[in-house]
This record gives sequence, structure tokens and C-alpha cells, in this order.
Amino acid sequence: MSELITAELVDLDLSAETKDAAARSLAERMVAHGRVTDLEGFLADVAAREAQMPTGLDGGIGIPHCRSTHVTEPTLAFGRSASGIDFGAPDGPADLIFLIAAPAGGDADHLSILSTLARSLMDESFTGALRSATEPERTAALIRGDETAGEPAGEPSAQTPVPERDARPEKAPEAEEAPVPDASPGTTAAPTEATAAPADTTAPAAAAEAPSEAAPAAAPFRIVAITSCPTGIAHTYMAAESLEKAGQAAGVEVSVETQGSAGFERLDPQLVRDADGVIFAHDVEVREKERFAGKPTVDVGVKAGINRPAELIAEVRQKAERGEVSGPARAAAPMDKDAETGDGFATRLRKWLMTGVSYMVPFVAAGGLLIALAFAIGGYTINKAPSVAEHFVWTDSTSWAALLFQIGSVAFGFLVPVLAGFIAYGMADRPGLVPGFVGGAIALTINAGFLGGLIAGLIAGAVVMTIQRVAIPPVLRGIMPVVVIPLISSAIVGFLMFLVVGKPIAALQKGLTDWLSGLTGANAIILGALLGLMMCFDLGGPLNKVAYAFAVGGLANPNEGSLKVMAAVMAAGMVPPLAMALATTVRGRLFTKAERENGKAAWVLGASFITEGAIPFAAADPLRVIPSAMAGGAVTGALSMMFGCTLRAPHGGIFVVPLIGQPFLYLLAIAAGTGVSAALVILLKGLRRTPHTRAADSPADGEAEVTVAA
Repeated sequence: MSELITAELVDLDLSAETKDAAARSLAERMVAHGRVTDLEGFLADVAAREAQMPTGLDGGIGIPHCRSTHVTEPTLAFGRSASGIDFGAPDGPADLIFLIAAPAGGDADHLSILSTLARSLMDESFTGALRSATEPERTAALIRGDETAGEPAGEPSAQTPVPERDARPEKAPEAEEAPVPDASPGTTAAPTEATAAPADTTAPAAAAEAPSEAAPAAAPFRIVAITSCPTGIAHTYMAAESLEKAGQAAGVEVSVETQGSAGFERLDPQLVRDADGVIFAHDVEVREKERFAGKPTVDVGVKAGINRPAELIAEVRQKAERGEVSGPARAAAPMDKDAETGDGFATRLRKWLMTGVSYMVPFVAAGGLLIALAFAIGGYTINKAPSVAEHFVWTDSTSWAALLFQIGSVAFGFLVPVLAGFIAYGMADRPGLVPGFVGGAIALTINAGFLGGLIAGLIAGAVVMTIQRVAIPPVLRGIMPVVVIPLISSAIVGFLMFLVVGKPIAALQKGLTDWLSGLTGANAIILGALLGLMMCFDLGGPLNKVAYAFAVGGLANPNEGSLKVMAAVMAAGMVPPLAMALATTVRGRLFTKAERENGKAAWVLGASFITEGAIPFAAADPLRVIPSAMAGGAVTGALSMMFGCTLRAPHGGIFVVPLIGQPFLYLLAIAAGTGVSAALVILLKGLRRTPHTRAADSPADGEAEVTVAA
């Protein structure tokens, strides 16, 4: 394994003016030394991490970082900027820039070294030495820990890893023996010799030999903390270091569990039980959060743990004095694992809905494809076959088709309850499942359909969240999630769905179904274009899923209009990957080598209706790829509706063409949209090519990679 950083990965005169240019400059050094295999792909991963949360820190530090499949081994590059670069820190530009690159499956040892480096950045002597260093070799040695900040250059240290906290320059013993008494309300600072006695240095031993004469020290306030960030490399450990230092200054015991990339070691359960307060400084959901229920809790983003730890400690102490405790902790639903602290209502609503859709999709795929196979084998009248439990002929293909249809129908019957149940789960965790499923089943009973399931899930989640906020005596907490919450919430949701909101929603669902059935001419074409735009805007993201869920919801009670919608949605969703595959084939020199390889796979992904096959292209060049994909998707959706194509299967791509009404016109619509998208992306990329690139783009250099302006 190579060293984490070498002199060649240090730039003491970084001339970049923006954070993107700085990341590119440092990443190019990694590429030159074989640490990164694909520059553009790696920079796309860095940018994606940066988009989650700025990586600038107080004190003039920028620490862009990511885990990427394009990294061969854990690597760190360092740049020092004279003018400063804005990384989004509250106190202004950064002059010390660390680019941390970790492999997607990075080993725990190197990630541990990276985490220790992050802690070192909280030491002013360490950052001061980096600002004054004049040689790359000396700088790399400081970062590796081969030299400490106080050593003259050339004197080797006994350390080999990045310096641990106990290896840094220590304060004078007097300062450590005389911490500033904490002034927070409700705390008692233990008297010490340094604060209670005159400054007499002649007899320290005598004072130390008579501890029994001093008043017994009050038990310190104890805090347990969790720190975590989306990548789990830097901010996680910097927040931990900051909280621990602030705790020492305030006379508070702070124990931190870092939930980082290298995994996490759980705090001692006894330590958690004895804690007087809890601090969560996190930007991804805390794992096993239920351990900390019933204690005074401060819940903030990870950067707050770095920038204002003393305030957080004071806040949790004040909550403890007032007797404020957290309610029963709930884990996040899978779709919420990347949630950032401070998300607005619209963002949280989207994630709740996406939770339901994500769990519904497997039922759609299984049930829909079984029904499609049944139609292919037994014809479109197979839905009138008798129950196979009463009549089944082993040698009759019609019986097998009926079996597939009836299994698929049962699976399809779960769509609305699963949608509602897991929307409620996304809002309130497991206690939301029962009222959510009950509400979804009622939506089916009263013919409220897909819209009824959405509303039932939201109502169930809101009811459970309201119940969870009610102060409950400790003796009853054990039965709340298994008896009280399911009972009360199911009764409330059932009442609302049957007697209050169910009938209006059912009427709205019927009106929507009738409208779809009567769509003809220009209205149908406009709807097809709109659905095509939605399918191609975020390539498998929330808007794509909304359009897909809308189409699938119509298959539960199919009619001519809903079958046309399903056909338009699937056709448009196939366009982006097919268009990228075509573009890389026709004008490969406009794409990087990695993109050309992805283009080969995109043929299969697009043909299989996996829109996400275009994501690598969109991530690297969103301003040209996404508009091109949307234009092609709109063309395909409009043509599919205009041609009157229908589809009874919710998935399958070209493999379910025999189940499509007007199959040749359907394929023509897909081909037209693919051609439009491919032509547009080639045109847009070609316009942005530099003169230098054009000169290099000769027939003899078929592998020349194009530099595209960011």
C-alpha cells in the first residue's frame, strides 16, 4: 500500500480560483500518480458530495472528499492558496485545501488514518505549521505524522501514523490543572489547588498528599454524542474532536460515538444509561437511535458540532435542568438514510412519498409481469377464467395462464396498501405500518384507488407522529408501539377514510379515470409529452417515480386511457440510456473512455426500461445531457399517445413488445425520441469543444478524450 500523501501530491502555490478548479487541480495530481483512474468520474463524485453540504470549515480549511469507484487506494492531496477559495465556510475562503479520495470499498485502516487527520485539523499548531511550511516534502511529512508541528525539519519523529491527540503539543501543566470553572446554570465546579490556593509553587506535593481535606467533588455532567456525515470521512471525526475539547473546557465528560465509513464501535451501554444528556451532530440518520430515548437531547447538523460545540453542550445542560427529554426514538426509513438536518416540509414530503413508491415497485414488477405473461399465453380473456383453486388442468396452457394471472392479480392487490403503509413508515417508522396498511385497504374498499392510498398513508403517518409526541408515563412506554399506537391510530385512520375524506377522494379518482379514458387528439398528445418530460428529468428520481406511479396506478383498473398512459411512460423512460448509447457510438470522441464503456451497457439498460442507465452521463455533464434527454422523452411520449399505443405490463421494455398495442408504431416512437436526444447531446457537446481538442481529434487518434468545459 502506498503512502497516503507524498510530496508530489502537495501544491503549496495552488492558483485555482474556484472550488471546482481546486478539486480538478489536485485530482489531476492523483491521476498522474495512478491513484485515480477516471478524472471526470471522480470529480463528478466530489461534486455530488459537495452538493450535499459545503465542505468549508471555520479557520480557513476546505476539505472536499468522497468515496468513489474511480479511486484505487486511499489518497490525500493538499493545496495551499494565497488568495483563498470559497468552500462555503461561514468565516470566509479557505487557504488550506485537502482533497480526500477513498475507494468505494476502502479498508478500515486507511479510513482510520483519514479520520485522525480530520481530528488534527482542529489543532491550531498543526494548521499553523502547514501555513508556514516551505517545502512539499516537509508538508507531506507533517500530514503523514512523520514530523510533528513543533519539530524542526529533518528531525524524524517516532510516529508513523497521523498524529493522535495525545502526541500534539501539550498545554502547560498549570493550565491543565486549573480549568476555567463552568458558569452554566446548575453545575458545580470542583475546587482545585490551582483555584483555591495562592500561587505557591514551593509545596505542590503537600497539597497533593491531603486530598481528604478538600470537599468531595461533585459528579461531572455526562454527555454522550453521535457524529456522522454523508461520507463518514472528515466531518464525522472533526465534530467528535470539537465536542470533546469543548467538554474538557467546560468540565463536562463527553463520550463520542463516530458513525463513520470505517463502521462504528457502540458506546458502552452503561455509559449511555448513566449519561445526563445526548448530542446528535449528524447529516445522516443516527444508527440504533433508540438507545438514547428518554434523555435530554440536542439534534443538529454535523457542522454545528464543529463550529459551536460549547453552545450545544450548554443547550443540553439547560434541557436537563428543565427536565426536557426526547420521546421514543424512531429509526429512519430506508429512503430517509441520506436526509440532511433541516430539510423543509416539501423535501420531507417527497421522501415520505418516495418511501411508499420504493416499496410498491417490487409488487408492481412481480404482479404486472405475471399478468402480462398470462395475457401472452392465454389471451386477453384470461381474466374471466375460473379460480384455479377450483379448476386446474395440468396439461392445459390456459390453466397455467389463469394461474399466472390470478397470482399476479393477488400481488397487484397489495399495491395501494403497501404504498400507504410505507408512506406512513417513512413518516413514523414501524408504528406507522399498521394504520397505513389499514388505510390503504380501506382506500381499495371504497374505490379511492391510488390517490386514496397516498392520502391514507399521509394521514396514518401524521396520526402516529402526533401520538408519539404525547408525554407517556414510563410504565406504559413498553406497550405503546405494539398495542396502544396501532389501536388508536387504526381507529382514527379508519374513521377518516370511511366517513370524512374517502368519498371525495373516490369521486376524484373516478373523475380522473374517466378523463383518461376519454383522452383523444391534442389532449392525449400533451399528456404524453408531459409524462415524457417527467420520466427524463431526473432519470429515476422523484419526478420520474411520480410519473411511473401515476401510470401503474391506472393498471389496477385498466381502461383504454390508462393503458395508453402506461405505454407512453415506459417508452419515454427507455429513451435516455438508448440515446446516450447511440451518441457514444456515433460520436465517441465527444465522450471519455469510461463514458464510451458505459454507452455499451446503456443499450441493454435502455432496452430493459432502466432509465437510470443514463445517470453516469448526466452526472458528468447535466447541463447538456438532461435537456437532451427531456426533449427526446417528450417526443416519444407524445408520439406514443398520438399513435394510440397501449401496454398492459408495467415493466419489461422491448421484451414485452408482444403485449403492446400498435407495436411497430410504438418502436417508431422510441426510435424517434432516441434520435432526437442523441442528436441534441452530440450538438451541445460539439459546440463546447475547445480548439485544442478539435486539433487533437484526428482520425488517427480514435481514443482521444475530449475536454468539455464545466
